Amino acid sequence: MEEEKEKLVRFNLYLEEEVLEALEEVAREYTEETGKKWSKAAVIRLALSEFFTRRGRLI
Repeated sequence: MEEEKEKLVRFNLYLEEEVLEALEEVAREYTEETGKKWSKAAVIRLALSEFFTRRGRLI
């Protein structure tokens, strides 16, 4: 099955250092669990997807 690629737009985001460290940690964990490389940006996109889904917005 072919993965669907969406166009990504560059966006600057300011985060606390602790949040950045947590993102790096989760990206490492997901990489180990799935065998595929996860970036901090991918973790943020996943978290935002869950956030919007909980609010009833499918994106």
